[in-house]
Amino acid sequence: MRYVQLNNETKMPVIGLGTWKSAPSEVYSAIRWALKLGYTHFDCAAVYNNEEPVGQALADAMREDGLKREDIFVTSKLWNNAHKKEDVRPAFEETLKRLQLEYLDLYLIHWPVAQKKEAVMPLAPEDMLSLEDAPLADTWQAMEELYNAGLCKAIGVSNFGEKHLTELMMTAEINPMVNQFECHPYLPQEELVAYCQKNMIAVTAYAPLGSGSGVMLEDATVRKIAEKNNATSAQVLLAFNIQRNIAVIPKAVNEKHLQENIAALNVELDEEDMKELAALNKNERFLTADVFEIGPYKGQSIFM
Repeated sequence: MRYVQLNNETKMPVIGLGTWKSAPSEVYSAIRWALKLGYTHFDCAAVYNNEEPVGQALADAMREDGLKREDIFVTSKLWNNAHKKEDVRPAFEETLKRLQLEYLDLYLIHWPVAQKKEAVMPLAPEDMLSLEDAPLADTWQAMEELYNAGLCKAIGVSNFGEKHLTELMMTAEINPMVNQFECHPYLPQEELVAYCQKNMIAVTAYAPLGSGSGVMLEDATVRKIAEKNNATSAQVLLAFNIQRNIAVIPKAVNEKHLQENIAALNVELDEEDMKELAALNKNERFLTADVFEIGPYKGQSIFM
């Protein structure tokens, strides 16, 4: 396995298994297969509603296959309705309970927006809390407390742009160790990646294959580069980020795709390949934040 080193010297495996949109009935077997294929990095979140089967798969692998806790890297995320300082630790402890773990390797603030506690998903403007009512600085302070208590090996953010990161670091005692955001040849995010890496914030790319749309997998340039490198389109897309020192967390639930994705570690793209892939930039997101752009966030981009 290859790793991305975080600013506290924690090592994050450069390829992991994403679990967003994985049905509870599918994710258990996906985790068990992934472990057998050599995956050690698992990306979860409270809002995915599948942490319990993920935790059960890990617990069963520890009991039946001799898996050790220190051999895996588990990420989860704080949902938007638990941003109040007093709500962070209870939400974290619920995640630990569901995952049957004593600590997390990485815990992230999922989005730079806040919702009322009772609003799991925002349905109306009044479900949102402004950043004045629930400042990110306060949420981050509670994250720092989890880290200082040894409950997570690393802390970070997700979907934060340069503006939110800059503001957060002005008050933070501990800088974010990771920023997770959408990143692929159609949205290479070169400026944000450079900003993060300059500030020693590691990057994890979600939706590295296009979030199930299939569009990038069929792209003529991607297919040409795949043929040249005796690889699949998926492997080329993953290698594009891996070679930029960006971790990737593609979702997969069947053994064939799990095997194909982890084999991207063996693909080495040359400089010309990387240039051609970067030139595919359309500034196109497969995942938008429209659902949150209401109430106090109306008319502004969440990805600032």
